[in-house]
Amino acid sequence: LPNPTVLLTMSQCNISLKKQRSRSIFSTLFCCFRDYNVEPPSTNSTSALPPLVEENGGLQKVRLLSYLPPPAKYLLPELTASDYGKKCVVIDLDETLVHSSFKPISNADFIVPVEIDGTIHQVYVLKRPHVDEFLQRMGELFECVLFTASLAKYADPVADLLDRWGVFRARLFRESCVFHRGNYVKDLSRLGRELSKVIIVDNSPASYIFHPENAVPVQSWFDDMTDTELLDLIPFFEGLSKEEEVYSMLHKLCNR
Repeated sequence: LPNPTVLLTMSQCNISLKKQRSRSIFSTLFCCFRDYNVEPPSTNSTSALPPLVEENGGLQKVRLLSYLPPPAKYLLPELTASDYGKKCVVIDLDETLVHSSFKPISNADFIVPVEIDGTIHQVYVLKRPHVDEFLQRMGELFECVLFTASLAKYADPVADLLDRWGVFRARLFRESCVFHRGNYVKDLSRLGRELSKVIIVDNSPASYIFHPENAVPVQSWFDDMTDTELLDLIPFFEGLSKEEEVYSMLHKLCNR
């Protein structure tokens, strides 16, 4: 097991793409490596063109306008009757709601055993202050979805312990992300919800680079027990839940 002090340091800073691709236990389990300067995909990229096809003995390029990709399956199930009319809030896990570490934490809220390569490792999880109040209120106002770029073997048991009220209607993990320029991006267009009624709460701008206009950015959290950001956001979300669409209020939030 790598030195825990090194692992903690790595979780609190951006590192190079080369280090992102390292096969350390920490990097494969959690999503903690962020590139905040990532650019959205180009709409004019030649990689979007379909391949050449052979027709009547010659090569002919398929016209892009006539090329229709196969229909994609949405990440979320159909909206339930109880959530009809509610907006969808996509909530990140690590450094947004909790902070996790292999290093023992004396005041850890949870200790989650995770099997990696045949060995059980203890993951120490610290809850962000006011996360309970935040989640309960979010569950009352919105259709809430947990969306993390961490692996399910870690994130799923953490969510079981964190969400005692069944706030999360669905849980999405790393395999539901799009790997784009070294980052796991949460593509909101794949959820199966109207984008004007979707909000993402995340500490990493790289996670919502495809839809920055839908984001409520939060500061990365590690161990500051005086933090009040989640509590402070509740009145904002109470107001947002009554709006017809999300863009106007989110624009004001990001430009305040």
